[in-house]
Order: sequence, then structure tokens, then C-alpha cells
Amino acid sequence: MQDVTSILSQPVARLGATSITLGHALAFALLLLLGLLIALVMALWRASRARVAAAAEAAEHAREAEARIAGIVQSQAEMQGRMAAIAEVFGNRQAELTRSIGERLDAMTGRIGQTIGEQTRSTHESLAKLQERLAVIDTAQGNIQSLAGQVVQLQAILSNKQTRGAFGQSRMEAIVADGLPHGAYEFQATLSNNSRPDCIIRMPNGAPSLAIDAKFPLESWNAIRAAEGPDAQRLSAQSFRRDVEVHIRDIAEKYLIPGETQDTAFMFVPSESVFAEIHENFEQLVQKAHRARIVIVSPSLLMLSIQVVQAILRDARMREQAHLIQGEVARLMQDLTRLDDRVRKLQAHFLQANKDIDEILVSSGKVSRRGAKIEALELGASSEDGAVEDNPAETDDRSLRSANSKTGQLRLRIVEGDEA
Repeated sequence: MQDVTSILSQPVARLGATSITLGHALAFALLLLLGLLIALVMALWRASRARVAAAAEAAEHAREAEARIAGIVQSQAEMQGRMAAIAEVFGNRQAELTRSIGERLDAMTGRIGQTIGEQTRSTHESLAKLQERLAVIDTAQGNIQSLAGQVVQLQAILSNKQTRGAFGQSRMEAIVADGLPHGAYEFQATLSNNSRPDCIIRMPNGAPSLAIDAKFPLESWNAIRAAEGPDAQRLSAQSFRRDVEVHIRDIAEKYLIPGETQDTAFMFVPSESVFAEIHENFEQLVQKAHRARIVIVSPSLLMLSIQVVQAILRDARMREQAHLIQGEVARLMQDLTRLDDRVRKLQAHFLQANKDIDEILVSSGKVSRRGAKIEALELGASSEDGAVEDNPAETDDRSLRSANSKTGQLRLRIVEGDEA
């Protein structure tokens, strides 16, 4: 015993002036071992307590998940009811549209039948009138022989100077009246110098009028045609040239009035063959008329000139209406701008709806994953205080509230879209 006491009292180390014996070291080791045992017991007790808390938390999560699933099922039932109501509204509208289309088809069928009946009656009437006209043609066939006498009378008319002038003027008037609107021309108008051209064409924008003369001297031309022998033809050509020069000078003196008429006038030739003969054999007359600012025109050239004047008048009328066209175009652009804004708003609405659906799918995925985790947990015994951690539950609660809110917004937008 003394040996053990002596052994324990033997110093094994020194700490400054104090010596540490083996007994002190053993006592410190025992105290350290006791502390480790106490810490191990506390750790085991805390682990058991944590398992009990986790089991309680899992049970609470299960109850909350069941409540949330019940809410989701209720929301889905409400959405199905809304969709059924929408389907019923669409069905009613489709039935109304079908009934309306049927009524219109019936009305159209009745009108078509009535139209066919009217066309049948008109066809019978037309056939009856055709028979009457055939009878008239049969009676008029006997009058064909009288046309030869009328041709003779026409030749007599053309041999008369005044009558022939009236014939040329009538051709010119027909061409002008067919090509220009009423009010754009005037026949036998009196100018400021008391001369009366056969026709004046009123130009747009206050421009001077264009004078047309139809009194072409055909007597000398007929004399050229009737002349026999070179001497007679030469004399007739000289007489024709002299008469045309006098007529050109008269037109330039009477119908070219500065500020009142154009600086160019038309001399109408009522025959294409005469016009071609003049340009082929009397080039000096054409040049002299050109220097006097007189244009010799045939019926075809007069028609072309009238068409040009008609285009000028149409262009002037369009320029007068240009401000109205610009106003309509401006209003059209405003309508297009409003349409673009509304389409962009509609696009933003659909994009927001797609975004909400994506977020709902994310929340439902989180709920599904957490449900799977809950099924995988091992449930233990109940703990003494039943304490649970707050963060996971709060996270799930926020996710579910967000999903319910977005589901409600989606249902509201579906209802608003149906009402719209």
C-alpha cells in the first residue's frame, strides 16, 4: 500500500514551482473520462429528442399537405365547373348561329326562287319582243332600197359648202362631246373680239381656252380630185394651197388672243385621207401652219388630243381632292396605330398568362417533390414538447398560397376572356 502511495506521490512533471504527481495525472484523467461520458449521454438524449421532433414535424407536414391537396382538388372542381359553364355558353351560341344561318339560307332560297321566276317571265317577254322585232326587220328589209337614194342625198349635202361645213362640225362636236365632261367645252362661243370658233375647250386652273376650227376648205380639194391633166391639177393644187393659207391666217388672227386663248389652235380636217394627202404632198402648208401656231388634226388626232385634255382635267380634279385624300390617309394611319397598340396589349396579356401558368407548374412541382419526401420519411415516436422547425413549412405555405393566387388569377382571366 505504501508502495502504491509512493508511486502515486512520485512527481512526473513540473509546472513552474508546482510538481505534478502520477496521482494528480490519474485524477485528471478520471475527471476527463467522466466529462466525456456525460457529454455522450447528453448527445444521445438530444439525438433522441431531435428524432421525436422530426417525427412530429413530418406528421404536421402530412396534415398540411392533405389540407393543401384538398384545397387544390376543390379549386380544380371549381375550374371544371367554370369550364362546363363556358362550354354550355359556347354550345348555346353555336346553336343560335346555326339557327340564324338556316334562316338566312331559307330566305336566300326563297329570293333565288323568286328571281328565277322573274327571269323566266322576262325571258318569255324578251322572246315575244324578239319575234316582234323580227317582224319589224322583215318590214324594214323593203326600205333598204331607199338607202341608195339617201346616199345620193348625202353626196348632194357634201357638194354644198355650208352643209359640208355643218357635217365636219358635227363630227368634231361628237368627238369632243364623247371625250370631255359637260362644262369643259362650249360650241360656237363668242370671244372678246366677237369671233366665234366652232369649239373652245376650257382648260383647268384658270388657263386660257383652246380653240378648234372645223371649216376646212374642201372645194379646192375636190377640184384637185376632179382635175384631169397636169395643168389642171397644178392649178387646182395652187388654188387649194392658197385657200388653206388664207384659212390658216384667218384662224391665227381670229382665235389666237393672248390671255384668253392658248397660243395654239386646232384646224380640224374631217377626213383621214385628206389629212394624209396634205402631209404627203403639201408639206409647205404644214410648215406654214406650224409657224402660225396652227395644228392640223384629223379625227384620230383630235380624239388623242381630247384624251390628253381629259387626263389633264382628271389630274386637276385629283389635285383639288388631294387634301381630302391626305386627311383620309392620316385617319387611316391613326386607326392603324390604335390597332397596333391594342395588338401589343393583347400580346402582353397572353405573355403574362403564359408566365403565370409556368409559375403554377413550378409550384405544383415543388408540392409533388415535397409530397414524395414526406412519403420517404420514417415516422418516429411523439416528442415531449412537439417543437417543429418553421422554415420548411413556411416555404411550402408560401408556395401553395402563390399557386392558389395564380390559379385564381388564371380563372379570372379565363372568365374575362369569355365575357369579352
